[in-house]
Amino acid sequence: MNAKQPFSTGDRADYPISLYAATKKANELMAHTYSHLYNIPTTGLRFFTVYGPYGRPDMAYYSFTKAISEGRPIDVFNSGIMKRDFTYIDDIVEGIVRVIDLVPKSQANKNTNAKAPFRVLNIGNNNPVTLRRFIGAIENSLGKKAIENLLPMQAGDVPITYADIGPLSELCGFHPSTTIEAGIEKFVDWYIVGSEVAN
Repeated sequence: MNAKQPFSTGDRADYPISLYAATKKANELMAHTYSHLYNIPTTGLRFFTVYGPYGRPDMAYYSFTKAISEGRPIDVFNSGIMKRDFTYIDDIVEGIVRVIDLVPKSQANKNTNAKAPFRVLNIGNNNPVTLRRFIGAIENSLGKKAIENLLPMQAGDVPITYADIGPLSELCGFHPSTTIEAGIEKFVDWYIVGSEVAN
């Protein structure tokens, strides 16, 4: 629920509003502890709303594509005005490949006496788009309009996600290149081929 945008890895994340967010924070804390105690070089990567072929069927882009193609309604929360930093899988992989061999050195945390070869980096598109635009990209790729079931904001949801990728870009020259329209079109093409094979 940080008001500051974009989200920086230097920002405090001590007040998660969902169990999902709490588990992510807990994972980073445990990883730091192991890095500090056993001198294990550790890089934590915060992925921002990853989408693309072979993704989880319960994710919005996948379930929306399936429902729209079958003429069934989709649940649209908060009138579709919340924003997400959708990041295409190819850009995520590019970021991982660029950073995987860049081992962090031990460094003192400026706020504590802890010293560990540990860092956390954001991998995102650095360009949040509205859920409305996201749905429009699916509609355009399928050539079908969505039937929308408008619902209020879900408990534990946030109005925006937005990755500050400056540290990753400085470290390894990472710059995402896939727009939501291009990424959704690639996903929908993959989905249609898979649906035709299944039938």
